[in-house]
Amino acid sequence: MNSIVLVIIAALVLTLGYRFYGAFIAAKVLALDETRAVPSKVHEDGRDYVPTNKWVLLGHHFAAIAGAGPLIGPVLAAQFGYLPGTLWILIGGVVAGAVHDMVILFSSVRHDGQSIAEVAKANLGKRMGFITSLAVIFILIITMAGLGIPVVNSLYDSPWGTFTVGFTIPVAMLIGVYLKFIRPGKIGEATIIGMALIMVGVIAGPYIQHTALAPYFTFNAKQMSLILAAYGFCAAALPVWLLLLPRDYLSTYMKLGVIGALVVGILIVRPVIQMPAITQFVHGGGPIIPGKVFPFLFITIACGALSGFHALISSGTTPKLIANEKDILPIGYGSMVIESFIALMALIAATCLPTADYFAINSAPAVFAKLGMTPNELPMLSKMVGEELAGRPGGSVSLAVGMSYVFYKIPGFEHLMAYWYHFCIMFEALFILTTIDAGTRIGRYLLQDLFGQAYKPLAKKDSWANIIFFSALMSFTWGYLLYTGNISTIWPLFGTANQTLATIAFAVGTTVIIKMGKQKYAPITIIPMTITAIITLTAIITNIFSNYLPKHQNLLAGLSTVLIVMMVIILAESVKVWIKEWKKQSSSNAENSTHAI
Repeated sequence: MNSIVLVIIAALVLTLGYRFYGAFIAAKVLALDETRAVPSKVHEDGRDYVPTNKWVLLGHHFAAIAGAGPLIGPVLAAQFGYLPGTLWILIGGVVAGAVHDMVILFSSVRHDGQSIAEVAKANLGKRMGFITSLAVIFILIITMAGLGIPVVNSLYDSPWGTFTVGFTIPVAMLIGVYLKFIRPGKIGEATIIGMALIMVGVIAGPYIQHTALAPYFTFNAKQMSLILAAYGFCAAALPVWLLLLPRDYLSTYMKLGVIGALVVGILIVRPVIQMPAITQFVHGGGPIIPGKVFPFLFITIACGALSGFHALISSGTTPKLIANEKDILPIGYGSMVIESFIALMALIAATCLPTADYFAINSAPAVFAKLGMTPNELPMLSKMVGEELAGRPGGSVSLAVGMSYVFYKIPGFEHLMAYWYHFCIMFEALFILTTIDAGTRIGRYLLQDLFGQAYKPLAKKDSWANIIFFSALMSFTWGYLLYTGNISTIWPLFGTANQTLATIAFAVGTTVIIKMGKQKYAPITIIPMTITAIITLTAIITNIFSNYLPKHQNLLAGLSTVLIVMMVIILAESVKVWIKEWKKQSSSNAENSTHAI
């Protein structure tokens, strides 16, 4: 299979999906109104509620949703062959993920920029709002700690990566001050300055590790965990215009720049996808993902096609920054289709590697030995990179190798293999870090909403004491799990927890659509919600009885059961509200018809 064909197909499918399906939902279902007052202007406070240029906000939103999922998930799912992942990324991205993100963003904007839990409370009742709050916070803490692991693993004992990623923080703060006080509204020149400074950090990174400064940027895993939690606290507590917004915005350019370079590299090199369209592991027994292609493909890819975590961003920072309802289409739907494109590029990069090399990297040595495969170019690639690449599962290394594999085949770039590899590792860490900062800030909102119900003074959004307390509480909870390493015991819950949240978000979004009197359009969220619920419940039950209980992992089985209970309760209550609302509206329509006669 020629990789260029997949690139063209992906670009066409995602562009057409945005142009027609996304535009249809924006105009007919949600009826976006550019004259309607938005939360960022009604509650403008210069800290959380800030009307923001749509291109800057697009950068922030995309950076916040595009964490490890679109990079790591598709790479791991390549075990099943390139075709299943490709189909789910393209179809799921257009009819599920992008719809999910845009509907929740719209719902939050129409509910004063409040969190998904508060939207649930307003539409499903206080009890459902409380249950949704618990479910969301539970899932978010696990997700934050889990996302921190690949960042720590990428940056510890790496002065190059630590310097370059860390350099983006003061640059972002400088650009934030520049746009706020020095040259307000001058987005173009601020972008040029910011990107030029970030490139200085990228170029200087390799030299840092060979100078006397290297020890100052070298930290072990425990130290890096503490630094990451401290950064999360700062991103959550500081005004959004000072750190979070400009850093995510500028990071997006690097993300898109690297992916753009990968697309160009693919067009120049025209690598052949060496992974079969479908492998024997679709029936289970794979060395990377032990389950069958159904349901585990859909759980593994996550952010590349559909992710519940996106609902937290779409009802967290972004709705407080939207300057015009019309911006919901490019920011909500548009960001997701861009992420789907990136997910497919990651899949292509991994599957361009010789099949045996792919499995050698992503399998433990003892497991790979049983596959009867012989590595092809991996020994040579390891020598060029300067590190042993075999037996390093998790997806990040094989993605970096796959991207480097494409770049180094460009004529004249052969001697840069080591540079490309370390640059790609750093790029992945930068990619994921933008989810860490936005997720921590959203956790602050959610905890404050929850605690504020019990003690009113804690609900005050403009209290610095509350801001610092809840930012610290959120950073501590996931930071503690990351520091102690206990999160590794519940890593298998990530995928199922994430898609449980997506199911809940679809239920909340459907309720909003029905209460708007648009029940005839409800299938756009009910259908993907139903499919996602079936997939997720199947995956959870399979994990409980095939993996957790046989291995006496009772804690994992218990937590998985909690996810099932939460999902079933919220879905059941949602359906009851839908039926009640349908009857109410049908009765009202019948009464109006009688009066008309």
